[in-house]
Amino acid sequence: MDGMAELLTDDQVTEALGRLAQWRQDGGAIVRTAELASFPEAIQAVNRVAEIAENDNHHPDIDIRWRTVTFRCSTHSAGGVTALDVTLAGEIDGVLELLGQPSE
Repeated sequence: MDGMAELLTDDQVTEALGRLAQWRQDGGAIVRTAELASFPEAIQAVNRVAEIAENDNHHPDIDIRWRTVTFRCSTHSAGGVTALDVTLAGEIDGVLELLGQPSE
């Protein structure tokens, strides 16, 4: 994880969430919950996000409960939300959109 990641201000987080309609701020993280069509599809979404996260070297917390998946993006080393989290959230939206989940 790059130590250069700067924490976003509350205003910057709010602005980012304006572009990420399905996300909400929760403490020092941004969070999205999605309900997929089936358990295998939920796992498929998680696997795709895992590949992206590994590629970016920035990993969300993922909670899987049957078809419902919650993604929580936070930069632990910075103690809150950074541009890395906003980018990752957008990439997660892209994965979910391919699986038929709206991003708006």
